[in-house]
Amino acid sequence: MRKALRWLLALTVLIGTLSTASAATAAEPEATGTTAAADIKEQLLSIPGMSLIEEKPYTGYRFFVLNYTQPVDHRNPSKGTFQQRITVLHKDVSRPTVFYTGGYNVSTNPGRREPTQIVDGNQVSMEYRFFTPSRPDPADWTKLDIWQAASDQHRIFKALKPLYTKKWVSTGGSKGGMTATYYERFYPKDMDGVVAYVAPNDVVNKEDSAYDRFFATVGTKECRDRLNGVQREALVRREPLEKRYAAYAAENGFTFDTVGSLDKAYEATVLDYVWGFWQYSLLSDCDSIPADAKNATDDDIWTSIDTIAGFSFYTDQGLEPYTPYYYQAGTQLGAPTIVFPHIEKKYIRYGYLPPRYFVPRDISMKFQPYAMRDVDTWVKHNARHMLYVYGENDPWGAEPFRLGKGAKDSYVFTAPGLNHGANVAGLVPDQKAFATARILEWAGVASATVQADPSAAKPLAKFDAKLDKRDVEREPTLRP
Repeated sequence: MRKALRWLLALTVLIGTLSTASAATAAEPEATGTTAAADIKEQLLSIPGMSLIEEKPYTGYRFFVLNYTQPVDHRNPSKGTFQQRITVLHKDVSRPTVFYTGGYNVSTNPGRREPTQIVDGNQVSMEYRFFTPSRPDPADWTKLDIWQAASDQHRIFKALKPLYTKKWVSTGGSKGGMTATYYERFYPKDMDGVVAYVAPNDVVNKEDSAYDRFFATVGTKECRDRLNGVQREALVRREPLEKRYAAYAAENGFTFDTVGSLDKAYEATVLDYVWGFWQYSLLSDCDSIPADAKNATDDDIWTSIDTIAGFSFYTDQGLEPYTPYYYQAGTQLGAPTIVFPHIEKKYIRYGYLPPRYFVPRDISMKFQPYAMRDVDTWVKHNARHMLYVYGENDPWGAEPFRLGKGAKDSYVFTAPGLNHGANVAGLVPDQKAFATARILEWAGVASATVQADPSAAKPLAKFDAKLDKRDVEREPTLRP
């Protein structure tokens, strides 16, 4: 989704201005393999197609950055391969394993997602196909779809399951939460549970009124008025601020071939502003927004828009790393379009631009309206051991996943007051304990006490500032 998609999504996703408030390293001096004689690195590298990029030390763990050979087309494996980057945060093969993806690039530094801390387990993290360097060469973009990506995860799971034989739980935030859902839809027998954070669910791409209703009521009127005022004023002052934008682009060597012009990039950035604030900020941050936009200086308006939306994003240089996301948004995932009732039509020249504007024209795109309808229907009627967590003030939660009568042991919770960084730790106490208990149960590590009394559930690992503290899964612009 776009600059606000820029925030959409966001991984490198997914958790809060609050962070994943609760995780820690284990006390052991070093992690173990299956036996003292069989080193875990040797076992990993004995897997056909697995190769080592590097190992990084971390107390209590082994952390490996790896390449895994994947077919470009899982339907026709003979049609070529590519190297997909994954990481393994190894705790112990006697512990459960969390399978994480943010839906974008993978971090090559040790880090733990909230479910990993909750179950005190191992973590396998996957870079999403077509995000560099995990991109086939040459790139056949028709092979970038949700089924192919789910099949990447399936092959990785099948390769690692003989080493990590205990329970597996998949997770991801934003586009990663979507990815975890699609994986479950296509390979429902792989995982023992799914924890999907702030996962958008754009079932009907052309019907986006839920977002308009969200922006009409989110937060307080005072905060909405401040944001709307700055956004409108940035378009009223388009001429002087675009001169500043042109100088900024020239100074940094930015170009605008993909989006089409500096004028389009400027408007796209400004229109992302309100969405971006609610995606990544809290109501308490409204004090940082100019209260009287009409009397604010040009510098005040520029700085507020740039801080929240980012004028570098819709340049060719800003868009290029996210070509795979926008390709998917324009072919399967969908992208929101919202109205701006506080801005006169004469100030808006283009409106929310569709994903086609953010993908180079030599890459063809055709939207598949059935893709999200299929997933949505499947979740409603077939969800098993699935937990969705949304933030009350996150725009992406305006179109959430919902559960139907066919769902079993599955839940949708909303964290009050939170944004795109919502997590289990941010839920109200009863839901937090219940969700933690379900995750422990799905991972096969719930104690007898927790099984008898879910309110006693707590993460099994203590918070570790280096492994667990993170900002909202934020991408440079409006994206999940």
